[in-house]
Amino acid sequence: MQGITVLIGELSRATGVPARLLRYYEEQELLVPQRDSNGYRTYDHTATSRVHRIRELLDAGLPTRAIRELLPCATAAGYLHCDHSRKVAQDGLTRLDNQIAELRHQRELLTRHFPVRGGEDR
Repeated sequence: MQGITVLIGELSRATGVPARLLRYYEEQELLVPQRDSNGYRTYDHTATSRVHRIRELLDAGLPTRAIRELLPCATAAGYLHCDHSRKVAQDGLTRLDNQIAELRHQRELLTRHFPVRGGEDR
């Protein structure tokens, strides 16, 4: 099974990620395909799980730069604690905390200036 490779369209179908986005991941050095004799991108047996990890980290709010740093720490069981993985994760958490604080502030301003009837704030 490990010697099997798939083309970009097959990887796209297997992961639900459009081929255009897979090419973007390649541009960002998150996904590294091989090229066959015709120049087509081919992906090995690890590509599907790698794409799922990329999607998961993007969904967590990490930028592609941070994901590129974390992917070498990825294992089947999770993430190894590489020298920089804790810092990358902490930076991501700090960024999210700052965004949450900003959203709370914006919400407070709106509800102060435009109170909602009936005591409901949603």
